Amino acid sequence: MRLTQFWERMNQQFGEGYADSVAKDYVLAELGGRTVEQALADGEPAKRVWQAVVATFDVPSRLR
Repeated sequence: MRLTQFWERMNQQFGEGYADSVAKDYVLAELGGRTVEQALADGEPAKRVWQAVVATFDVPSRLR
């Protein structure tokens, strides 16, 4: 998954304004207690980060 695809899905799931907030503020256990932004900055693949988002939030099947 490309980073652009990741952000498109984040924006579709949360809305453009809230997606940034989720990425900065929400700590995900599936990412080892990191936020989305921290995991991506640490070099975690976008697909792995998206899988963690899907596991944490109620993401519709069309976005999984």
